[in-house]
Amino acid sequence: MANPGTLHDWVEDLPARGRYTFSRAEALCATDASPAAVKQTLYRLKKRKAIVSPRRDFFVVLPPEYRTVGCPPAAWFVDQLMEHLGRRYYVALLTAGRFHGADQAPMVFQVIADAPERNITVGGIGINFHVSNLVEGAATVRRNTPTGTIAIATPETTAFDIVRFPAAAGYWNNVATVLIELVEVVDGNKLLEGADRVARTDVQRLGWLLDFIGEHKLADALAPALEGKRLLPTPLATYRTTDGAALDPRWKVLVNTDVDPDL
Repeated sequence: MANPGTLHDWVEDLPARGRYTFSRAEALCATDASPAAVKQTLYRLKKRKAIVSPRRDFFVVLPPEYRTVGCPPAAWFVDQLMEHLGRRYYVALLTAGRFHGADQAPMVFQVIADAPERNITVGGIGINFHVSNLVEGAATVRRNTPTGTIAIATPETTAFDIVRFPAAAGYWNNVATVLIELVEVVDGNKLLEGADRVARTDVQRLGWLLDFIGEHKLADALAPALEGKRLLPTPLATYRTTDGAALDPRWKVLVNTDVDPDL
């Protein structure tokens, strides 16, 4: 245990040890100071913009080069944050697409978690959470960051997720755009494997989109997921009426909105 009054030095030394996050409990163990003194030290560090607190009792060291922005990149601390919150998660949607080469830059860092969480805005950084009961078992990859690793949806998981959460992906024009940018790294066999964990209607919508953007080989690879199953007519856009919508004969998708990729 450190001596009283050394919490400030302990915090500032964390980056030299490859760490940028800590909890209030860890801070209390780092010094002999009273909880009230620790609270006051943390308050002073926040006022000096030496640390930020995206969530209660969780702190991120703010390197000098990020003090203008007010927070380091979310990728630097999201893994530790989700561990602190006790949540399973993965980086998802447009943020995951960006990691896999898609050009559509999200305004916020997007995460899918296994339980609801309030969105975070700290400095110039935003983290938006989307809840799903399909986090466990989702195909992900670990990517290195300057502070460790983070879990990121695979291209195949991302393809399903932008269909499952079209509003978070910028609605259907942008969903189609991202899909066009992703398909170069999407594996047909892995796409078929991923179909088992999502709703049948999402497989229908993704299959229709793949055919729509001309990726017929990937559409053919996905099609066996629906063989022998009863397909109900499924609207592409659930928020719009299907009156007069054309029914795609292969995927049984009611095309009730125009889709115009921005490419």
